[in-house]
Amino acid sequence: MILNIAHRGARSLAPENTMAAARAALETGADLWETDVAVTGDGCLILFHDDSLTRTTDARERFPGRSPWTFTTFTFSEIRMLDAGSWFVKTDPFGQIASGALSPRQQKAFVGEKVPTVEEALIFTQESNFRINLELKRLPSPMQDFPVVDKVLAMIDALKIDTRRVIISSFHHAWLKEVQAKNPGIEIQALIGYYSTEPLDWGDLEFRTYNARSTLIDEEKISEMVKKGFAVNLFTVNEEKDMQRFAAAGAAGLITDFPQRLKQLFRKV
Repeated sequence: MILNIAHRGARSLAPENTMAAARAALETGADLWETDVAVTGDGCLILFHDDSLTRTTDARERFPGRSPWTFTTFTFSEIRMLDAGSWFVKTDPFGQIASGALSPRQQKAFVGEKVPTVEEALIFTQESNFRINLELKRLPSPMQDFPVVDKVLAMIDALKIDTRRVIISSFHHAWLKEVQAKNPGIEIQALIGYYSTEPLDWGDLEFRTYNARSTLIDEEKISEMVKKGFAVNLFTVNEEKDMQRFAAAGAAGLITDFPQRLKQLFRKV
């Protein structure tokens, strides 16, 4: 059965990269959740995607003089002050509020949602018998040289997290080799397709699993890679017709904003 991977948590049902989204992913029956590792200006590991805090928090309103609101220029205590949930209710980014999928009570609960730490994410994952894919992203200035691999590995070790519950992925493949060398018990996955307009670069095929941009690959290539012994996960797959054709081609997993849709689709099969 194809893996159901909740992109930034179940981000169609809750504010992305929050514990609410992680809980929603678990509740919808996803096999694991994918999230993004970021680092505050004082070196705390948090979950966040964009370089700027403005799309998914109220940083612009709380800190009006801090343009462009890059997360690496804020301390953890400042980021913890932010509301990372109200924007979701206001903008309904995936139309799920309008469709009636979220009750007024659920919407109200998102108000004041905090930006979580990687520690909180790992503890939740272990305590829930869940799995997590931590994507390591290049960090903006002034934290571009922060030793993110070492810090993430040290946290996994300190918290005594079962390494079978953790996957580390990145577009920066040197980091994956570093993870492999320092803790070979942790699964690594190579992201490819950073730019939506350039062909996929598979490099020297030195990784077992590739997470590829779905718009840059067809069923024939997926089948070819699977026959060669590679696992291919695809991002970001939200439409049922694409879920079906990629599954039929042999994709190992689908990274989706709609884990509830993927779960329901394969329940029908």
